Amino acid sequence: MAAVVASVSKTPTRTRRRLGIPIGWGFVTPFLVFFVIAILAPVVYAIYLSLFREQIVGGSGFVGFDNYVRAFTDPEFWAGVGRVIAFMIVQVPIMLAFSLIAALAIDSGRLRAPGFYRILLFLPYAVPGVVAVLIWGFIYGPRFGLVGSINNFLGAQIFTPLTPDWVLASIANISVWEFAGYNMVIFYAALRTVPSELYEAASLDGAGPLRTVMSIKLPALRGALVITTIFSIIGSFQLFNEPNLLKPIAPNAITSNFTPNLYAYTLSFAGQQYNYSATIAIVMGLITAIIAYVVQLRGTRKELA
Repeated sequence: MAAVVASVSKTPTRTRRRLGIPIGWGFVTPFLVFFVIAILAPVVYAIYLSLFREQIVGGSGFVGFDNYVRAFTDPEFWAGVGRVIAFMIVQVPIMLAFSLIAALAIDSGRLRAPGFYRILLFLPYAVPGVVAVLIWGFIYGPRFGLVGSINNFLGAQIFTPLTPDWVLASIANISVWEFAGYNMVIFYAALRTVPSELYEAASLDGAGPLRTVMSIKLPALRGALVITTIFSIIGSFQLFNEPNLLKPIAPNAITSNFTPNLYAYTLSFAGQQYNYSATIAIVMGLITAIIAYVVQLRGTRKELA
């Protein structure tokens, strides 16, 4: 009798084990199909394109890594890379600092109606990127915009945001306006996970607001800071929307190679150089991945320490 009961009890387990693999693959397959079609296939096709070159005679011909050699010796490409690195070095710390201060202020409990300030700061992120650039383009306009009207009223060019000296800072200002609220929400969500017992213990020990921020809140934000830094770095290297839309009103300041993505877009759709454009995109993807990985690695080590 005991043997019969044991065999009956083992049967469902064995059945579940046999069915576990097909059921698991059933859940994973939709994602794998989407990943292969929408992500892996375009990357593989871009790598394939980068190994060829359109020739006047003979059509497309295999050139191996010649396009990559050209990219690494292309001064226009590296000038664009230098601009996005300068953009990243300046814009990312300012944006994250503003987001961090805003999150700490809202979490402090000293503001009335903190939900209103969260929505107010997050609202620019809800505005479509194209619309946001058009709004700021109207503000920056030297002839029809707010800045142009102020300069005309004062009778002097006090501020010229779309000149070569200021256009990168003007684009950085747009990016801060767009994404500071998004990063603020990430920081605020991380702060809300801090146990209230830590604040009570700090209060009993006589810690003031500044000491609480330095000893409790900032350490709790390390993981969120790493994530937002990586996202911001990736976004900086993907800079395309803002210069592309501002180019018609600032043709002297924004060239076709202003950023690597704009350079690749121009090569592909204006110059019909699809193979070299794919090479530029792949090189930029590798550079972005390496830098993001280094930041993640350093952030993880500090968090573990």
